[in-house]
Amino acid sequence: MQTYSAKASEIRKKWVLIDAEGLVVGRLAAIIATRLRGKHKPMYTAHLDCGDNVIVINAGKVLLTGNKRTEKTYHWHTGYIGGIKERVPEDFLSGKTPERVVEKAVQRMLPRGPLGKHQFANLRVYAGPDHPHEAQQPEVLDISALSPKNSNYRKSKAS
Repeated sequence: MQTYSAKASEIRKKWVLIDAEGLVVGRLAAIIATRLRGKHKPMYTAHLDCGDNVIVINAGKVLLTGNKRTEKTYHWHTGYIGGIKERVPEDFLSGKTPERVVEKAVQRMLPRGPLGKHQFANLRVYAGPDHPHEAQQPEVLDISALSPKNSNYRKSKAS
């Protein structure tokens, strides 16, 4: 028996819509990265982009567990001497780019290199409930129904 390897002409991409309101960022990013890579499909081939196109709405209403909202830091370097900068997720979520938290979490779960960049381009993240991709007729994926830990698990424990 031979190992099956998909061809580029056999790949069928779907559009998936995810509402991120009240979901935990890390769990959400892991599911999105799996969808972008195509590892949820039986015809997964590691060297091809066989994943789906993912649309994430309400990215500004995601949750971070524990004290990560104020204590987790994102670092980058400007290129100048002493140019190390840092920000916390609270700055992004209350600022003008709240979708950046979800984008960075997903981007860091994808492989580095040309294939990972190509797969990351299939992700569209919007801070609000509106998106311009109605013509693609995206299939709605309910992540909070997959596991109670994916949504605000503190409320579910208290109930």
